[in-house]
Amino acid sequence: MFEQEVVAGAGTEFLEDLVLLFRYLYLRYLDIGEDMNVPDDFTQSEMQTGKWWRHLAAGGFAGAISRTCTAPLDRLKIFLQVGAERQTIRETLSSMLKDGGVTCLWRGNLINVIKIAPESAIKFAAYEQIKRLIRGDSNKTLGIYERFISGASAGAISQTAIYPLEVMKTRLALRKTGQYKNAWELIRKMYKHEGAYTFYRGYIPNILGIIPYAGIDLAVYETLKKSYIKAYPNNNEQPSFFLLLACGSASSTLGQVCSYPLALIRTRLQATDCSKNDLQKCTMRGVAKTILRNEGITGLYRGITPNFIKVIPAVSISYVVYEYSSRILGVNMT
Repeated sequence: MFEQEVVAGAGTEFLEDLVLLFRYLYLRYLDIGEDMNVPDDFTQSEMQTGKWWRHLAAGGFAGAISRTCTAPLDRLKIFLQVGAERQTIRETLSSMLKDGGVTCLWRGNLINVIKIAPESAIKFAAYEQIKRLIRGDSNKTLGIYERFISGASAGAISQTAIYPLEVMKTRLALRKTGQYKNAWELIRKMYKHEGAYTFYRGYIPNILGIIPYAGIDLAVYETLKKSYIKAYPNNNEQPSFFLLLACGSASSTLGQVCSYPLALIRTRLQATDCSKNDLQKCTMRGVAKTILRNEGITGLYRGITPNFIKVIPAVSISYVVYEYSSRILGVNMT
């Protein structure tokens, strides 16, 4: 995925590319990052030989395995986001297991896995087209901010296309035993009682989330790195790999913390049946006011603990699965 950058880099550039790889994997499996990450660049050779689709296939398979392995943490997070106030992780997990046993921890995961393939394909296609529009007739290499604009736009397009699956995933994750026979029954009931608009409930905070998330991440990363260089002007050596990795982790975490309230509001809107609730509870502003009034500022961060816990296993599993699946498909990660 970062093949062309790693091959081209050497010395300090190699370290920067390696940090980008770690940051990419770290961002990809955070709550917003798994949907809003900047797509991958492919070399001209990969585009011509068709290796790009092998990278996408390997990445999609790795994402499916990773999300399946961490699905219990994802469902726990969703329950904490929309569940009763002041309910602890242990209490929430206990009620989940009491309702449907161990297998209930994977409810909603099938839809989550199904949406990986179309989301990745649409995001990649849109990313390439937008880059061509920005580049125009020239062959210049796009900078980080131009790639950010291209990636953010591609992420918004892919999210718009598959967003109904996001809403369905949340509803299926929250369903009680026997509530729906299958996904088709869920679709029929949602459309009958709430209308077509309900399939895009929470769409606005979801799209807005990329602005603080990716923007803060880029800004903080560059600021920390430049601050180090400014503090040690006589040091001819560039920042070490571990320092760059620390800057990347700090910026990614800060971006996640700043954007998490939007993710929580999005999930609550997705889970709300507006045919049975006050319309005030079906707006972004209404949900935010309710949370602040009943739970305070901390209420905007309900469920963030399991969300952070799942990052390490998700990234590790994804990295290993991607590495082996890409070898089978005849492409290398680095």
